Amino acid sequence: MQFLTLSVFSFSVLWLVSGAIFFTLRMKFINIRGFWHAIEVLRGKYDDPTEAGEVSHFQALATALSATVGLGNIAGVAIAISLGGPGAAVWMTLGGLFGMTSKFVECTLGQKYRVIKPDGTVAGGPMYYLSAGLAEMGHQNLGKVLAVIFSILGIGGAFGGASMFQANQSYAAITIVVPWFVGRSWLYGLILVSLVGMVIIGGIKRIGMVAGAIVPAMCVIYFVAALWILITNFMEIPAAILTIVNGALSPEAVEGGVFGVMIQGLRRSAFSNEAGVGSAAIAHSAARTQEPVREGIVALLEPFIDTVVICNMTALVIVITGVYRNPEFNQLSGAEVTSVAFGTAISWFPLMLAIAIFFFAFSTMISWSYYGERCWDYLFGQNNLIIYKMLFILAVFTGAVLSSGVVINFSDGMLIAMSFPNLLGAYFLSGKVAGDLDKYMRQLNKGLVTAQ
Repeated sequence: MQFLTLSVFSFSVLWLVSGAIFFTLRMKFINIRGFWHAIEVLRGKYDDPTEAGEVSHFQALATALSATVGLGNIAGVAIAISLGGPGAAVWMTLGGLFGMTSKFVECTLGQKYRVIKPDGTVAGGPMYYLSAGLAEMGHQNLGKVLAVIFSILGIGGAFGGASMFQANQSYAAITIVVPWFVGRSWLYGLILVSLVGMVIIGGIKRIGMVAGAIVPAMCVIYFVAALWILITNFMEIPAAILTIVNGALSPEAVEGGVFGVMIQGLRRSAFSNEAGVGSAAIAHSAARTQEPVREGIVALLEPFIDTVVICNMTALVIVITGVYRNPEFNQLSGAEVTSVAFGTAISWFPLMLAIAIFFFAFSTMISWSYYGERCWDYLFGQNNLIIYKMLFILAVFTGAVLSSGVVINFSDGMLIAMSFPNLLGAYFLSGKVAGDLDKYMRQLNKGLVTAQ
């Protein structure tokens, strides 16, 4: 069964990775040379409140990060290690580094082909650049088909990876510190439904505001806790890193050998940062800017923060504490494993982690509700968005009461499937992005891109 699972996901993962490598070479390693400029833009150096859009660069990044930083980093890393061994973290990291450029390409395109509606609201994302961008190149029918396929899969991704997976794994974490909820998943589901419903009614502006408040706070709490464990176990870090590296190259690590470890690591990387999936382009298309490339450069920070930094800290904590060697490891959910790992070093932290997981899950759900809403709007228009929102809330409740295995497979399947129409269109449009990037960087180097 494990070999079959690897076979099913291997082509999808290789599709994502090959796209990320291609874009990195095509964009001349913008993930490295644009890194500092991304930080400057994020700090507000180039902000202009008069430009079209609904949210700031920071709010767009926070919204996109809130959809990725969360259970993919907390539960996803543990799942990867449970299936592929500690070495899976190496492939997660490589996936994150190359994924930075995939994120740049899709978010640049999201800005380039976004639609500003008469009321000032923004509609953007893969469905728009697939249809409009490919039409410019003479592939109008292909663009329409890919846009429709992406929208359908985007709605499925919102129901699966965003709502069901988040509700499922956050419930598992909460029951560790609040055993009273055991057997009362329906009640937990109802609480989530109420909170999510109150936010998503307000649209992207309210989502951006909430995400901008929650995500930095939760990231700091989680980061500080992980850093404390690493500092107090400083002497064990080299051995942990060696274990991770050896695991990545060990053919005995899991069934499928090195290839098996690679697939598990890259699979969790894709789920963690969603680079190549196209989802973040929907959030970044709403940013206030007239420079698509600038927003794309901001977006490349996401996989770095999400996967390269946070996921690796989680992996080191799990390896250093030795939880992954426990025979009961495979019987726990991903969130439970991470909670146990942190609890071995900080006795009271499982409670704090459960709170963090809850808010991470909550922020992911509200951000992805917007992604799915934009896909629904593209297919069916705004008049019946209430139907989508009710279905999304139902998926939140369903995820809380279903078993984790069913939810994980469905979630992964939906998210990875979104990458097929998205990356295919991005391949066609990569020349346009490369041309815009070269022009922007020349202006930046000449000092023609000035601070506001």
